Amino acid sequence: MSSLNNVLYFQAGLAVLANICLFFFYTFIILCHRPKLMDLMYCQLAFVHLVMLLTGGDIWLIDIFDTLNIENDVKCKATFYVHRVLRGLSICLTCLLSVFQAVTLSPSTSLLSKFKQKLKKYMIYAFFCIWSFNLSFSSNRIFYVGAFTNLSDANQMKVTKSCALFPMNYIIEGLILTLTISRDVFLVGVMLTTSAYMVIILFRHQRQCKHLHSISHLGAPPEKKSTQTILLLVVFFVITYWADFIISFTSVLLWMYDPVILVVQKFVMKAYPTITPLIQISSDNRIINMLKNMQSMCQQIVKKR
Repeated sequence: MSSLNNVLYFQAGLAVLANICLFFFYTFIILCHRPKLMDLMYCQLAFVHLVMLLTGGDIWLIDIFDTLNIENDVKCKATFYVHRVLRGLSICLTCLLSVFQAVTLSPSTSLLSKFKQKLKKYMIYAFFCIWSFNLSFSSNRIFYVGAFTNLSDANQMKVTKSCALFPMNYIIEGLILTLTISRDVFLVGVMLTTSAYMVIILFRHQRQCKHLHSISHLGAPPEKKSTQTILLLVVFFVITYWADFIISFTSVLLWMYDPVILVVQKFVMKAYPTITPLIQISSDNRIINMLKNMQSMCQQIVKKR
């Protein structure tokens, strides 16, 4: 069990470091350069994942709450609410990335091409709707989470060392579960549909290039590379999402959380926030060039000494 926790802490540390680097890089781009719409989305995704990692379990935020002498009940409700909001934002922003890239890649004869000119305007509205929806949608669950009080109480399901879920009315539970699953299935469906659409466009482009030996509207390597990055993100998200969903659904259904299963679920939940910044850093030439410049500067400083 201790070895599993050590793996979890290492994963969290790596993920936090990578997301901090990514968040500061995109913030610098947004403030000091001409940012692309993709930069705004990546910046938000890095911020969401960073806060998610800091609030997703017994790591840093719990210790901060302890030093401030905040009641366990308030601490549990706050961390649970923030984590649910951020989880919703993560799936929505990933879906938005996929839709944005599909519209960007769409040929002039496609119906999606009509949205290209107004893409920036639509994205601003989309950001507002996504944040507003998730902040309000996740508020209902705070009434059914609180401090873990009694080991002998079968009505409480312990999910962390100090927090537990409490049973709710079957009708309310069914309604919340139906809405949550419907939202997630819809967004995952949109991601898979747009991903399949992008794969078809890339395949057609590659076939045209082989036959015509010319460069079409998709010929720019950065655009193709960006599409491949988003496709990778979508694949990793879908895999980790359904693994997390199966574990959560089974545990709630059985009303029991095994400590080992809980650690495994935390690892799965943090897998996407860990993988995302590493994929982005390795695929964005601007970040790679910046890191190379920093390395050369450090080497020059060392040589001067």
